[in-house]
Amino acid sequence: MENFKMNRRKFMSALGLGTAHVLFSNPLFAAAPGRFPSSDPVQMVKLGKSGVETTLLGMGTGVHAGNRASFLTKQDKQKGLALIHHAYDKGIRNFDCADTYGTHGIVAEALAKKNRESYTLTTKIWVRGGGIPEPERPDANIVVDRFRKELKTDYLDLVQIHCMEDPNWTVNQKKQMDILENLKAKGIIRAHGVSVHSLDAMKDAVKSPWVDVIHVRINPYGMAMDKPDPKEVVEVIQQLHKAGKGVIGMKLVGNGNLRDDSKKIDDSLKFVLGLGCVDMMIIGFEENNQIDNYLGRVEKSITQINRG
Repeated sequence: MENFKMNRRKFMSALGLGTAHVLFSNPLFAAAPGRFPSSDPVQMVKLGKSGVETTLLGMGTGVHAGNRASFLTKQDKQKGLALIHHAYDKGIRNFDCADTYGTHGIVAEALAKKNRESYTLTTKIWVRGGGIPEPERPDANIVVDRFRKELKTDYLDLVQIHCMEDPNWTVNQKKQMDILENLKAKGIIRAHGVSVHSLDAMKDAVKSPWVDVIHVRINPYGMAMDKPDPKEVVEVIQQLHKAGKGVIGMKLVGNGNLRDDSKKIDDSLKFVLGLGCVDMMIIGFEENNQIDNYLGRVEKSITQINRG
């Protein structure tokens, strides 16, 4: 952590001047050499103290998603299945779902013949208005039971409360949190947590011992993040990590805004991997060659980080 702090000082100073984008010739990512035992982009990592282990790179299924529809469900079904098969064949073992994505069925079908213990399933409960077709919001036990049927599994590795913006969500969602805690005690889910969409909601998660794993939006450009200044976001993510919570990075390419800028994609990957406080990353893929491309990029980034 000392190397991190020394390099971080320069980086954070530049962030304050709005010049983070020019620092990637010697960025913050160089601060955490040795964190990863190898340059393998699908090496196994631990999600904080949750007990869940999965691959460093995971597949997000929520591309262009909402109201139980997404890229995976809108395109030809066989192409969607092939995409998930390709991810699995390349070593990706984390598949990130949510009720709003509508991808439970296609993920279940794609992984039907795979050893259930070989992969990790994440999904998320929607408790807000809109987002899903029904106006009703049943309790978490009812929703999780439906999720298990849709995913054709006896247990779920991680269930989160989705898209929290409320700065007091740990109070206002206490009933659902208690239900999920009970489901964890029964072995129906292995871990629980939250996906946040505001910095205040992220801060609320820091102080909650209930949060096992959290999804955070992070990239060095402030795109599709809880605050446009990465400095503020990174400082809270560090607190989450220090508290023993598993941290999953999402929106690394700014919700797709950076998809056509190869250098910024690489810089973002190096930035996030080098923070030392993000355990794994979720990328939403649309084509097989994207999976291959990102596997290569992550491997290259880790190699550079480990060289210091």
